[in-house]
Amino acid sequence: MATTTRAGRLARNTDIIVAIGIVGIIVVMVLGVPAGWLDFLITLNITGSVLILLLAVFTKDPLEFSVLPSLLLTMTLFRLALNLSTTKLILLEAHAGQVIQQFGQFVIQGNPVVGFIVFCILVVVQFMVITKGAERVSEVGARFTLDAMPGKQMSIDADLNAGIITDQEARTRRLNIQQEADFYGAMDGASKFVKGDAIAAIIILLINIIGGFIIGMVTKGMAVTDALYTYTLLTIGDGLVTQIPALLISTATGLIVTRAASDSNLGQDLAKQLFRTPKALYITSGVLIALAIFGMPRVPMLMFAAATAGMGYYLQRSTAQAAKIESAAAVKNDMDETKKPENVMNMLGMDHMELEIGYALISLVDAGQGGDLLDRIILIRKQLAGELGFIVPVIRVRDNMNLQPNQYTIKLKGAEVASGELMTDHYLAFSGGIEDDSIQGVPTKEPAFGLDAKWINASVREQAELSGYTVVDAPTVLATHLTEILKTHAHEIISRQDVKKLMDHAKEQSPAVVEELIPDLLSLGQVQKVLSNLLRERVSVRDLVTILETLADSAPLTKDIDRLTEHVRQGLARQIVQPFLNPQKKLPVLTLEPRIEQMILDNLRPSDYGSYVNIDPNVLQKLLKKIGAQVEKIMLQGHNPVMLCAPVVRISLKRMTERQLPHLVILSYNELVQGIEVQALGMVVLD
Repeated sequence: MATTTRAGRLARNTDIIVAIGIVGIIVVMVLGVPAGWLDFLITLNITGSVLILLLAVFTKDPLEFSVLPSLLLTMTLFRLALNLSTTKLILLEAHAGQVIQQFGQFVIQGNPVVGFIVFCILVVVQFMVITKGAERVSEVGARFTLDAMPGKQMSIDADLNAGIITDQEARTRRLNIQQEADFYGAMDGASKFVKGDAIAAIIILLINIIGGFIIGMVTKGMAVTDALYTYTLLTIGDGLVTQIPALLISTATGLIVTRAASDSNLGQDLAKQLFRTPKALYITSGVLIALAIFGMPRVPMLMFAAATAGMGYYLQRSTAQAAKIESAAAVKNDMDETKKPENVMNMLGMDHMELEIGYALISLVDAGQGGDLLDRIILIRKQLAGELGFIVPVIRVRDNMNLQPNQYTIKLKGAEVASGELMTDHYLAFSGGIEDDSIQGVPTKEPAFGLDAKWINASVREQAELSGYTVVDAPTVLATHLTEILKTHAHEIISRQDVKKLMDHAKEQSPAVVEELIPDLLSLGQVQKVLSNLLRERVSVRDLVTILETLADSAPLTKDIDRLTEHVRQGLARQIVQPFLNPQKKLPVLTLEPRIEQMILDNLRPSDYGSYVNIDPNVLQKLLKKIGAQVEKIMLQGHNPVMLCAPVVRISLKRMTERQLPHLVILSYNELVQGIEVQALGMVVLD
């Protein structure tokens, strides 16, 4: 228990230990250390280098060893500090500890020239091959990673929008992309430290040999051969004990930066990928046998030929056996799956919103062909979240070979609610007034609002814009249509689960009102119906706290959904009326003859599905024609169609008119907040 406690305390203080260690390296670099301590530090350097190399071999993904760039710099400083300490001891005392002495004797073997050549080859291999290669790979990796970041981000957004991944998974993948770019950028810089270390090793070697040779003869009275042997031995030993760890770390750097992300480590990948094809092993065996026949040493050639052939035979049998087992298991799984009721249940699932496209429109979705429709859908969902006050469910985008090539359909809960056709290589042009016959194109209807329009070539786009046409590309047409459909059907889209999420969010900000309202005064379903009524007339539910407070005040008086909706509208009056004010801050409206309002009120009938108006169809049709004529009149005057009526008939009048006049806004007198001046443009009179 005491050991565990000490280990935990040590783990919590690693930052202090590392800081002290780095300061210690600087101190060693300036002051040096005795020969006994130098043996200990050199052994520590070798141990750390071997550990780093092995970690690089067993690492599955470069980001698992993301501390390597900083570690590379620290180990380089540590080696330079050791170099300075050994140089001081070699030049002053002609002795630098047992480790350097033993390394020098082992390599030189009584011949200083051979030892010097071996050391130079070792430094050149590290400098010209491993370090330079790792530096180049790091540089290219950093560049490619940064160039690929926008595409990867778009891919993540597309997967998130398609519902393939969750928000948390998307955040994790974005963080991994950022860390990967930072890692390769840091490795690009850190590799230059290793390169500089190799150059410094050659310079230190020359200084130690030349300086030691002079000091040995001049100050210590050594003979020429003794001085040359002694200082060459010490210098070569010093170079080896620092350059061998440097070589190990350079190798680890190369392994990390050339390592592709995998589910296994380097050894497992080598075994799986290098020996996965028996044919390659058989051919290799044949080549070795041919070389033995043509005069190459037969014993090693035939030994390795037999080994590769045997390995190929073993792999061939293992692969065939594994294929049989896998096939049998797949058949069994298929049979088991067909017996499971869950498979049938999965087929019952239905996407809330779907966008199906013909094959000619796939380019609008495919990022590889420049399509950005998925990104536009993400922006649409964000925009509607701000406008409507709730998050629109994920919109599934899929191709449908049963559609015409240029056709698309928008589905709500599996049922088609809208469709249209696009010409991807054309622009849609529609005018707000006078048509220009010189603008040639294919006549059509703008799908979102039903305006007369035409598909034009890109060559006449500028001319059309100069003629006063509004010109948009095909993705914008589709995005606009989709946005309009989502706004129109928002009251059908919002579900109890969506309302539950809104309640949870509101509870974080105003827990008192949520706890008071649900479930004591109203159920979640009743709140959903009120919100649906608001969205049906495009009233945003973003100010949810005000809505809930109004419901909490009104629910003790009535549980009728329509009346509750009217109370909420009065609470949101300023927000509702604001968009319809003209630049003079006046509200242009149509009004109803009082006799019409009384007729609607007299014929109002309650039912289990809400109140309805029981008026003679002929009278109703005549009334709607009168309202339509007045609406058309004020629209020609440049005003939004807004009608003002009594609160008791407002929602009933809206239900009567919404089929033939869906864009007619109907307000009640109770929604006129203080300070708003009403401008009456006309009155609907029933003969």
